[in-house]
Amino acid sequence: MPTQSDMTTQLDTGVLDTLQHQVAVFARRAEQTRLGGVGQARNSMDRAAYLLLNRLDQEGPMGVKALAGSMGIDSSTVTRQVAPLVDSGMVKRTSHPEDGRAVVLQLSPRGKARLEEVRSSRRDLMARVTDDWTAEERDLFCDLLTRFNVALSAAHSTVPQATPAT
Repeated sequence: MPTQSDMTTQLDTGVLDTLQHQVAVFARRAEQTRLGGVGQARNSMDRAAYLLLNRLDQEGPMGVKALAGSMGIDSSTVTRQVAPLVDSGMVKRTSHPEDGRAVVLQLSPRGKARLEEVRSSRRDLMARVTDDWTAEERDLFCDLLTRFNVALSAAHSTVPQATPAT
């Protein structure tokens, strides 16, 4: 069975170099615009907030542990990231309907409105950026980017984490 090194040498290293460079450029461009629209700071939202609000909107109210699990991050990270969303009134903390001791996070009407404002701005940006693409090219790009993200997530979850030096 070929090793990872063998597989890399079999692939065109030029293509792999171009791919990793373009991913880095994409990450920079995404952060520069926050995918909220070029120059539209009022419609920007940090990545963590967007992903949390989007998940709550798509999947409904849930506890911190469930939200963390569905996003592939740990509970302490969700707790830290959701705190400003609660403080700003975009997320509500409520008691679990079956277990009053448990906390459930829920998108508030204010959060829903803000999320839709950001989504609309991002849709406008995506439409502008891909204006000269065909519908098939947009679909193919979405399919490939989704496939790339799934593979990257899977690779990340199987990479052994470094143990801290003692």
